[in-house]
Amino acid sequence: MSAHAVEESGVISIAGLARRFGLVQAVHPLSVRIGPGGITGLLGPNGSGKSTLLRMLIGLVRPDAGEAAVDGARLAGDGLAIRQRVAYLCGEIHVYGELSGRSHLAWLLRARPSTALRRALDIAKRFELPLAKPVRSYSHGMKRQLFLAAALAPEVRVRILDEPTEGLDPTRRREVLELLREDAARGTTLLFSSHHLGEVARTCERQLFLRRGELLDEGAATGLRERARLALRVTWTAAPDPGELARVLEPLGALESRVDGPRATFFFPGGEADGRAALLLLLQASALGDPRTIEYGEPSLSDLYRELYGVEGV
Repeated sequence: MSAHAVEESGVISIAGLARRFGLVQAVHPLSVRIGPGGITGLLGPNGSGKSTLLRMLIGLVRPDAGEAAVDGARLAGDGLAIRQRVAYLCGEIHVYGELSGRSHLAWLLRARPSTALRRALDIAKRFELPLAKPVRSYSHGMKRQLFLAAALAPEVRVRILDEPTEGLDPTRRREVLELLREDAARGTTLLFSSHHLGEVARTCERQLFLRRGELLDEGAATGLRERARLALRVTWTAAPDPGELARVLEPLGALESRVDGPRATFFFPGGEADGRAALLLLLQASALGDPRTIEYGEPSLSDLYRELYGVEGV
């Protein structure tokens, strides 16, 4: 292993990890160090490479290039050495429907100490899962919670969780995030993927953004956040007339703007207060109609997601 992928307890170390499927580069060469301790969120819309990256880390998908170490175990072969040391929640849930919830937890944790099963049962009861009933009677969200109970149960230094709140209602989602915070408070390193910017912002000390298989530079992501913070966001009841909007903007010179239906975002790179004030006066005096909302300052989570990815966040 190179000096870039140092084997350390409680640390996820990645150096140049990459994967291609046919003509599609699912994950471009990626290097990052995560931990020890704390919660790191891996963000990106569907298809950004989150699940592929996590599966490479535990050996379920073999990388085409690069190397990694998780909690002191080097990624090699089928990744068994890493899977023995970490807990993993898969993104796609497949169950043995004839088993009861209790039996299914026992099967999922069959290679772990008995203390893990006891803890998993406690978490499942906290989720109010009907452990005596066959898993085939569970909803998708209940199956997700069953697997999550198994992933949170073992005493490990690293947990890798793929979309842990997917399919859960808001109440259960908050409860899951609280469990993750409790786990991190005990010193565990948690890496979890999500396309929900809001839950990552509320829960994670660190946010990593993937876009089409590439990890955005954290400084660049911070710059995009600042750019969004300095923008003026205006929403009308109906989409503004392009010609009238262009006429309104003309006195301000080369002002960058983006229009999405009834919503327009105006960027002020230097955060010039005079420019924003002039724009507001022009908008109020124009034939575009009265704006429904005007926002400036810290962007909403959906605004930041739109700035990072050009798509709506959740």
